[in-house]
Amino acid sequence: MLLMAFVAITVSAETTTETEEVQNTSQTSTNDVPAWVKNIKFSGYAMLQYQGQDKEGAHTNSFNLRLARFILDGKIGDFDWRAQIQGTNAKGPGEPTVQLVDLYTEWRKYPEFKIRAGQFKRAFTFENPTHPITQGWRGYADVINRLSGFGDRAGEKSSGGRDIGVQLSGDILPNASGRKLLHYQVGVYNGEGINRSDKNNQKDIIGGIWIMPMKGVRIGAFGWHGSHGDMVVGYTPAGTAITDNVPLNRYAISAEYDKDEYTFRAEYLHSQGWGTGVVGNNVINYNLGDKADGWYAFGIVPIIKSKLHAKARYQTYRVAKEWSSSVNQVECGLNYFFTKNLEMHLEYSHVNDRNLAPDNHNYNLVDVELDFRF
Repeated sequence: MLLMAFVAITVSAETTTETEEVQNTSQTSTNDVPAWVKNIKFSGYAMLQYQGQDKEGAHTNSFNLRLARFILDGKIGDFDWRAQIQGTNAKGPGEPTVQLVDLYTEWRKYPEFKIRAGQFKRAFTFENPTHPITQGWRGYADVINRLSGFGDRAGEKSSGGRDIGVQLSGDILPNASGRKLLHYQVGVYNGEGINRSDKNNQKDIIGGIWIMPMKGVRIGAFGWHGSHGDMVVGYTPAGTAITDNVPLNRYAISAEYDKDEYTFRAEYLHSQGWGTGVVGNNVINYNLGDKADGWYAFGIVPIIKSKLHAKARYQTYRVAKEWSSSVNQVECGLNYFFTKNLEMHLEYSHVNDRNLAPDNHNYNLVDVELDFRF
């Protein structure tokens, strides 16, 4: 990717030089540069973070490098393509992770019928495909993280809501003004997350559909049917692990208004299927039960247009679909925009975690982020 970016920049510089020479000598050589090379665009963004919390016995107070991403986008005929690399400290301080997160191409000749193939976001929920900076919070809602392939309840390694597969999507049913009223998307995936081949030769099918009755409004529903392979479901008397496929069925109901810097979104997710509860683990934890659910609702509104936004969010995630296993959060904060590509997020969260000791259910969290794009 870095080599390709260098080539794109070099070609741009050479093209400029050649153009100047043409003006002086009436000679043209820019036609020798392939169109797909000219269409390569290099971009990226970074998120710097300070976070502190007063959880009993686990106080933290730290500056973090939340993540950095470097992106190459291009176009070849009717096909768009993207390659994206991510660096993060997800494993903890001093243990950075660098990995390929996106690598796909999409045929986009017709907006009513597009085909995408490669590694990309799963077709599940409104929040999952939202840009981490545009999303506006210190992170995606817990229920999105746990039931949409980030730090998933099923035990799948953190995959940023992505998988490898093929997806069909499109916008149809235009109204009198030409605005499309219905969107559909359906994908077939390995079901193992990013950078991993299928373990059980059974594919996950994920689909969504939403209506757009007026500009800025979306009301949708999503479904997910699949499985995870090579899961430890028990042990023989001799202590040998017994592995098998574990079914997974999920659905989501979503609603959103996003227009003129006002954003309101709410989603409910439900999951059925045994899980491990530990990211990157394949041993089923039957104590969690085979069901989980959660929801969130938030609003972000402008105080000073294009400069200062206020925000509030409520969220609940129940790892075993019981209130005794719920994590509930009430959050509020501000987003300040220095420029279009540089912004600061300030957030306070009051957390009620009923999985903790009875006298220590509640704690507070403060998060400050400086995010920039290039």
